[in-house]
Amino acid sequence: MSEITVYSNTWCCDCRRVKCFLRERGIPFREVNIDEDAAAEAIDRKRNNGKRKVPTIGIEGRYFPMSPFDPHKLADELKIPLNK
Repeated sequence: MSEITVYSNTWCCDCRRVKCFLRERGIPFREVNIDEDAAAEAIDRKRNNGKRKVPTIGIEGRYFPMSPFDPHKLADELKIPLNK
């Protein structure tokens, strides 16, 4: 599987849900905190029409927001099993 990047921040409950979902399935990912990384915040804003929207998932050159968290959509987008 290609590298997954989760653009997130520390206070977002949807971010925690996405990361937990991935960890429970053994899916490796790289987390980037947009509150601490200006370049990551710029990517997040560019991919979300100028708005900060976390979590935003990046994989294979495409990006999609995952707020509100939807496990069905995330599994479908990443082509991974919904259940552990």
